[in-house]
Amino acid sequence: MKLASVDVFEHRHNAPSAESVAAMLRTIGVDSIEQLIAETVPASIRLQKKLDLPAALTERAFLAKFKQIASQNKVYKSYIGLGYHDTTLPPVVQRNILENPGWYTAYTPYQAEIAQGRLEALINYQTVVIDLTGLEIANASLLDEGTAAAEAMHMLHSQTKKKNANKFFVSSQVLPQTIDLLHTRATPVGIELVVGDHREADLSAEGFFGAIVQYPGADGEVFDYQEFVDKAHASDVFVVMAADLLALTLLKSPGELGADVCVGNSQRFGVPMGYGGPHAGFFSCREQFKRVIPGRLIGQSVDAAGNKAYRMALQTREQHIRREKATSNICTAQVLLSVLAGMYAVYHGPQRLKQFAENIHVLAQTLEAALHKLGVEQHNAHYFDTLHLRLESQEMQQALKAEAEARGINFRYYDEVHVGISLNQNTEEHDVADIVDVFAKVLGKEAEQTLALENVEAKFPAGLARSSEYLTHPVFNTHHAEHEMLRYMKQLENKDLSLAHSMIPLGSCTMKLNATAEMIPVTWPEIGQLHPFAPLDQAKGYEVIFRDLQAWLCEVTGFAAVSLQPNSGANGEYAGLLAIKGYHEARGDHHRTVSLIPASAHGTNPASAVMAGMEVVVVKSTEEGNIDVQDLREKAAKYADRLSCLMVTYPSTHGVYEETIIEICELIHQHGGRVYMDGANMNAQVGLTSPATIGADVCHLNLHKTFCIPHGGGGPGIGPIGVVEDLAPYLPGHAVVPVEGRPAGAVSAAPWGSASILPISYAYISMMGGEGLQRATEMAILNANYIKARLEAHYPVLYTGSHGRCAHEMILDCRQFKKFGIEVEDIAKRLMDYGFHAPTVSFPVAGTLMVEPTESESKAELDRFIDAMISIRKEIADVESGKADAKENVLKHAPHTAATVLVHEWTRPYSREQAVYPLEYVRAAKFWPSVSRIDSAFGDRNLICACTPIEAYADQEEELVATDKGPSY
Repeated sequence: MKLASVDVFEHRHNAPSAESVAAMLRTIGVDSIEQLIAETVPASIRLQKKLDLPAALTERAFLAKFKQIASQNKVYKSYIGLGYHDTTLPPVVQRNILENPGWYTAYTPYQAEIAQGRLEALINYQTVVIDLTGLEIANASLLDEGTAAAEAMHMLHSQTKKKNANKFFVSSQVLPQTIDLLHTRATPVGIELVVGDHREADLSAEGFFGAIVQYPGADGEVFDYQEFVDKAHASDVFVVMAADLLALTLLKSPGELGADVCVGNSQRFGVPMGYGGPHAGFFSCREQFKRVIPGRLIGQSVDAAGNKAYRMALQTREQHIRREKATSNICTAQVLLSVLAGMYAVYHGPQRLKQFAENIHVLAQTLEAALHKLGVEQHNAHYFDTLHLRLESQEMQQALKAEAEARGINFRYYDEVHVGISLNQNTEEHDVADIVDVFAKVLGKEAEQTLALENVEAKFPAGLARSSEYLTHPVFNTHHAEHEMLRYMKQLENKDLSLAHSMIPLGSCTMKLNATAEMIPVTWPEIGQLHPFAPLDQAKGYEVIFRDLQAWLCEVTGFAAVSLQPNSGANGEYAGLLAIKGYHEARGDHHRTVSLIPASAHGTNPASAVMAGMEVVVVKSTEEGNIDVQDLREKAAKYADRLSCLMVTYPSTHGVYEETIIEICELIHQHGGRVYMDGANMNAQVGLTSPATIGADVCHLNLHKTFCIPHGGGGPGIGPIGVVEDLAPYLPGHAVVPVEGRPAGAVSAAPWGSASILPISYAYISMMGGEGLQRATEMAILNANYIKARLEAHYPVLYTGSHGRCAHEMILDCRQFKKFGIEVEDIAKRLMDYGFHAPTVSFPVAGTLMVEPTESESKAELDRFIDAMISIRKEIADVESGKADAKENVLKHAPHTAATVLVHEWTRPYSREQAVYPLEYVRAAKFWPSVSRIDSAFGDRNLICACTPIEAYADQEEELVATDKGPSY
């Protein structure tokens, strides 16, 4: 007798049961999954073989196997520094946010009324950055410190009033990985980097528009930059300071020193090093840059009842609105990591943060004094946490390295004789004694038995000790007891709708199940506590993860090589375009700079192309939503001598498998161009077709979409790129840690990007196997076509394939309701009363909803959503017929809060029951929005992006043009 397969992970991930599948197929009007797929995916692009991946593992088997892999990583005490430091995430925050699906499965807060918890947490984070950096505005985070510095450079270049200014000064004390990234980002757009000693820089020379310095420097020295800043400003040169947030609790803020922008990494605020990420890069600036600050900006506004409410302010979807004129391609933030860093500050408060910093500084001075007694020379006259030491010879350094590593300790080794030691929050007195003992043994001397803590003046230049206050808002001075902190976080969590409540049917965003078994390894110390620049022989487990995942992604895409470095989808786009650019330039085709981009493309596509130094030429779409092949043919011919690439999404942004895709790719190749495929819709390709089969040369993969990494409220994401063989040499490299010998510059601060969340995708592929991944794609297509079949009698479905099928998503046309006064936004807000997050609003077509259910939703959940949409259609019909008032109706007033309906006198022309319990299922698990509809224009006219009572700015009337009227997710 053969034992039954009981614990099959695929059955947990692919939600529809056999009975449900049969019922859905009947509704769609096909006899089998095979028939549905044959009518949906063109035969010309179907794979001719099954995916060759390892057999699927059960959850138990995977976790056991992965524990063995992770155990190959060696977790040493890290004193390497360079922007990454050991730290401790408070357990109450780890358990209740990082490990809590109520936080990590939420989506980007475009629907602010059901995202008030995350938005408040982000306001806290922004306040931390504003207070510590001393600048007026801070965003909700960027990808890491290096990319934040690059964004600052681009922003300032766009804002300079100096003609023909294209030089950017970079202090040699800026972190090496940041300098690497600045080179990568500067070259394509014609910015010239000038790297040197800031004390000798002449910024009055012709051509300078900006400069960046590190505070403290990469070697640990704390410089007083006041004179440098003053001279820069005298020459109309902007100044960026890359700073250490914890050091700023003791040091005068960059704002007080006159900096225009401050960037950095909030990793040491409780976020594990994770072999490089994910971490929230921070970005703050003068108020004058509020209209061009990259990324997300969270602001305060008011709701319909006049209550304080939070929302994303100003450039909510800059890339979709401005496209190739956007100042950045960054369209999201590292939300989950920002929340963690912000909560770290909330829990510890200003006093404890300062005590952490003081302890580190005292221990660093104690270590310096002890090493001085051993005769070790220390270079930094002023420092916070880092000593810069000189040994007598290269042989002594090698002996020190061997002895330290034998004891599980990592230092930084600059060159043959210099050593760096950066202390951190978790360094204790016995750690300092251990370090001293290592040196003593190598030097052949006796270390003191006990170390007396040094009680001396701070090692800062005169006038650099901080005197200004920070984190004075009550939120940072209230929740220091665990009970209070627990309740505060739970209060915020209860304001947010996540996948823990209901499906989030967002087209193009693929809100898949983030299985618990996939998430478990993320918080293992073997995964989280490695420094990204640790010796490679200490990261053998990560080596296995990288090697396997790259091989599996190559199999899925059909490509020859994959880079795991890009740490967002937009960053993956950029890296892919740089690979194409590098290929052309290596062949002497520097003139190939034209990128053809369909009008329907995701807004980051044209923004990324411009950042890569390309000229965007838009290709028309047909009435059916496909690429206009005739227009493409004409433009490919017109620009044949200059054609660099075509950027295309497949299935199309309109949710259709374009049958001409192979012809399209061949046409571009005939004219010497390459095809970049946006991998946003890979959820409809895996196992059925592939980018290589279609004819693409490079494709980025959103691991936070198709491969199950959680969206985390708007981040983290990972955007690896796969390429054909002749593009492989142009994948990203890294200046600090060689990445497979590639010379190309880095696109992320860490060599392998956000390495610590790669285990999630590794787990997903391991437990699904090749057949499971293919069935996931089939189930996604089934679920989408089931929704289409049930809703197309109520809402026109805008685009379909030749057999009337959609891919894994569809567009519901809501534009016809506008003549009755009902906007697509009204439908989105009304869905909240039914317990659902809205589908994608007004992308890729204004006035529409793009729906994507994913394979992880059961028929019962799909039916609840369908019933909600049908019920809303009936409510719209009441307005159309005149039964309901065009302005005073249940849609225009949505969403309805408890406070809205629990009033003594109800004056609205519909019942309270219709407002909050429109269908019977809602009663069983009602989700109450915490605020009414938010006034977006008020928030833009009165921009406040820190913890401030609403009364403080209620009378302000600064005119700002709201720019979030375009597409949103």
